[in-house]
Amino acid sequence: MRTAAERRELLKAVYEEARGCMRCPLHQTRTTVVFGAGNADAELMFVGEAPGANEDRIGLPFVGQAGKLLDKLLAEIELDRKDVWICNLLKCRPPQNRDPHPNEIEACQDYLHRQLELIEPTVICTLGNFSTKLLRADTTGISRLHGREEVRIIGPRAVRLYPLYHPAAALYTPSMLEALRADFHRIPELLALGPPEQPHPFEPVPEVEDLTEAEIAAQDSELEPAAQLGLF
Repeated sequence: MRTAAERRELLKAVYEEARGCMRCPLHQTRTTVVFGAGNADAELMFVGEAPGANEDRIGLPFVGQAGKLLDKLLAEIELDRKDVWICNLLKCRPPQNRDPHPNEIEACQDYLHRQLELIEPTVICTLGNFSTKLLRADTTGISRLHGREEVRIIGPRAVRLYPLYHPAAALYTPSMLEALRADFHRIPELLALGPPEQPHPFEPVPEVEDLTEAEIAAQDSELEPAAQLGLF
């Protein structure tokens, strides 16, 4: 079991790795890597889509109007940025804020899984379609899923996944903003449930000692019925 200090140091190491990342073509157009920000021991994590122009310039996630709305909604449930972890699916800005490409998502998702493993959040709020579809491994859209929590295993960890509308979309649609606010106000209730049961790690396979010919023949006879069924 890692200590909080050890987890934070490992998270810093992942950040340093991401800063020099060249796994996809976005490294050619980015100004800076937007790794994430907030509390490395947070119980609540927000995952958006990708950095925008302001984030790319400053190096922090959600610093524009959508970020201000996120701050306001956090304050309504008595939380602050320093209490949560905020990041994006992609750590580099796509040119002209276009949608992420599949190869970019694939190249970047390891960083997100490692953040999840080290921060160990109880609840992950996916913001918008892209992060929701990726973390659920499903194509169902956010309009059908928002406000519906579920337990999901993501990377090595089970979390309470809670899809929300993206604040950027809610800025210009009053009905969407109302739904986002209502969903947001359920977050304390989900946090109070605590983390879900975690998957059991695989037990190491013991080394096989040298067997006698008689022992090998006995094991082969036990496997024959299963082999006939095509299970081996």
